[in-house]
Amino acid sequence: MSPALTGALTGLLGACGILMVIDAVRRRRPTLISRLEPYVHARPSTSRLLASASPTADGQTISGVLLDTVTRLGGVLEAIGSSAESVRRRLARSGTGLTYEELRIQQLLWAVAGLAIATGGGLALSLAWRVNVPLLIVFSLVAAVGGAAARDWWLTRAVERRRSRIESQLPDVVELLALVVGAGQGPVAAIERVVHIGRGELVEELELTLADVNSGTVLTTALAHLEDRVGSLHVTRLSEAIAVALERGTPLADVLRAQAADAREASRRALMEEGGRREIAQMVPVVFLILPITVVFALFPGLFVLRIGL
Repeated sequence: MSPALTGALTGLLGACGILMVIDAVRRRRPTLISRLEPYVHARPSTSRLLASASPTADGQTISGVLLDTVTRLGGVLEAIGSSAESVRRRLARSGTGLTYEELRIQQLLWAVAGLAIATGGGLALSLAWRVNVPLLIVFSLVAAVGGAAARDWWLTRAVERRRSRIESQLPDVVELLALVVGAGQGPVAAIERVVHIGRGELVEELELTLADVNSGTVLTTALAHLEDRVGSLHVTRLSEAIAVALERGTPLADVLRAQAADAREASRRALMEEGGRREIAQMVPVVFLILPITVVFALFPGLFVLRIGL
């Protein structure tokens, strides 16, 4: 190859590389459409698993198959006690942001996992011992139902943990509301102030309540929505006390201080009850582990001496 041809090819490759670099830099620069797109186009409100529209072999879309599966699974689970209304209410109170369809899909995955674990364990046992096949099939089906029920139980536990966190934050938040109201501001301004300076699940719920009020909802109605979302007796008492104070003209600061004192007392009682339960739980290793070992250490020397004497 001549030097002239080599130089021409080198220059051509260099020019192509420069053009590719310029094109890559130009593509990385955000355009006006890409900047405005998150604020103009509506975001999907359903699960991403349901957003696929690729057809299957029989012409039905994957989203249709998933919806059909979720509907059938929901009917089976409603038959064993997990109704759609109960699931939606617990999802709203859990704060996870999951939809009803997403939870049903997760229950389906948990059921498949339980079925796979039970079947795999049975097949592994069949390599060493003789396994009853009908019993294995029944056990696998029970494991699948148990997996779906376990996901439902986990949702209930998430609701209870979130309710416990909200109730632990309630005394501090109510005291802040009492301070702001006592300083001369109204209840809506007090909620707005607490939302700006506070953190936590209860503050997030108050932020939703403030959004309802700013959208035109009456404060008492927004507080009723707060009761439905949280599902806590203490939050219900607080909302009803604020509503009654607004209707009857009772000094709101005094009402909030009384509610804060009640919340502190309820938190103290709950802490004492939890301490009592933990104390009983601590007796289990003492009675079944430490005490038998102590008895063995106390009796063994005497038994050893008696054996030598005999």
